[in-house]
Amino acid sequence: MSSSPIIQARTSTWRLIAYSLASIPLAMAALPIYVNVPKFYADVIGVSLTAIGGLLLAARVFDAIQDPLLGYWSDRTRHTKWGRFVWVAAGAPLLAAAMLGLFNPPALSANLMMWWLVAMLLVVYTAFSMLQISYQAYGAEISDDPVERTRVVSFREGFGLIGVFLAAALPQILSSQYGPREGYAIFALIFIPFILVMVTLTVWLSPAPQIRIATVSKGAFSNMLLPLKNLRFKSLLLVFVFNGIAASIPATLVLFFIEDVIKAPAQAAVFLIAYFAAGAAGMPLWVWLSARIGKGRAWLVGMLVSIVAFVWAFMLGAGDVVAFGIICVLSGLGLGADLALPPSILADVIDDDERAGHGRNEGAYFGLWNLVTKMNLALAAGIALPALAMLGYVPQGANSGQSLTYLAAIYALLPCMLKAIAAAALLYSPFVRSAANTRGGIPLVQKANP
Repeated sequence: MSSSPIIQARTSTWRLIAYSLASIPLAMAALPIYVNVPKFYADVIGVSLTAIGGLLLAARVFDAIQDPLLGYWSDRTRHTKWGRFVWVAAGAPLLAAAMLGLFNPPALSANLMMWWLVAMLLVVYTAFSMLQISYQAYGAEISDDPVERTRVVSFREGFGLIGVFLAAALPQILSSQYGPREGYAIFALIFIPFILVMVTLTVWLSPAPQIRIATVSKGAFSNMLLPLKNLRFKSLLLVFVFNGIAASIPATLVLFFIEDVIKAPAQAAVFLIAYFAAGAAGMPLWVWLSARIGKGRAWLVGMLVSIVAFVWAFMLGAGDVVAFGIICVLSGLGLGADLALPPSILADVIDDDERAGHGRNEGAYFGLWNLVTKMNLALAAGIALPALAMLGYVPQGANSGQSLTYLAAIYALLPCMLKAIAAAALLYSPFVRSAANTRGGIPLVQKANP
């Protein structure tokens, strides 16, 4: 008797909107943490780039260790009254308070300010992980249909881009009106009621997850490492590491590049909004393409689009505002593939465990997924910022042409090289090699079951 995929009913749009609302404040927190913290503490607070890079790396390493454990705990609470959302509800007020501390630091000496930065980063990262891991794991449970999973992820990431727009525009607007220190403090104050309202609506109105049979825990350590026994997950993780570092380096350096290479700091918000708006506009294209040629091949096309568009940033100089804006739009189209497809592929990979009788442990998978995401960002900050300092680059300083060339090379060329490695790994992965026999992750030719 042959098996055939079960086509699941389409999730209602308004329920997906409700689920996606929490992604707005999460993105509002993520962009400043990744992009604005290095520049804020370097330019406004006066901490050295080398110190910031080292502190970000150390804080990320410490934070990443806890993510698999948070994923394990999320799986253990899945069948309780509040389910995974207990972590989302608990993390929201903690993240709100920590963001205020991070962007409204007290007047301290340089040494004490570094300790304050480390403390606030650890609290922010912990609260963010509490929300993010359980929130993403819940999204993977909404549907069993591979194509519908991509739709769920595209809704979530599309609404997340609204938060990115707010995070890109508000600090710039408020800083220009009140000054950088006061502007970021006001941004953090606005963030507090926003995250509490959005998370409340998500917890209250999200679509119900698919019913799962409770799995027997084999212990925290065994459950946390269960994803590493999945061959397809390890293949996906290899691609994700190189692609993630390739994305994290420009995110860390973009404000420095805009200010000191393009010489247009007043246009920073416009560039960021153009980039993420293009990502949002292109997301339906990647959902459509993945349903026809497979998620892996669609992701590969997105990587190639990003490389071809972004490599030209190395050639830019002072006043190339229009050219950089075009690069932001074109590379932003490739961003849509990075946002919509990898988490959807991951949800399909988790099916392997269910077929093998291990049950579904979405929390364990997304715990490791977030660990790798953070290590990507940590490596980007911990390597790129100290390297630039060693090569003579000084933010807002009298930089030589050579030091600005180093900045442009690390910002543009290095990420393209890393993304090319990711594309090669994806090309030889099962997600592309088997795509000829799949549509949206659903096997079209299946083996007969006894």
